[in-house]
Amino acid sequence: MAKDSRPGPARRGATRRKVERPAPAVRRLDRWLNVAVTIAVVTALIVGTAAVLVHWLL
Repeated sequence: MAKDSRPGPARRGATRRKVERPAPAVRRLDRWLNVAVTIAVVTALIVGTAAVLVHWLL
């Protein structure tokens, strides 16, 4: 395959496509869902660790 002599990043295809960004309401919902999932996972890890420690100690 021949190397492109033009400077700059390599492109594939002839057409440039716009990056589709979700609506602001969707981005806001995604952010809240990320926070909710993070809180749920951290809570589950804390509860699970506490349960294992109690099981080992008692």
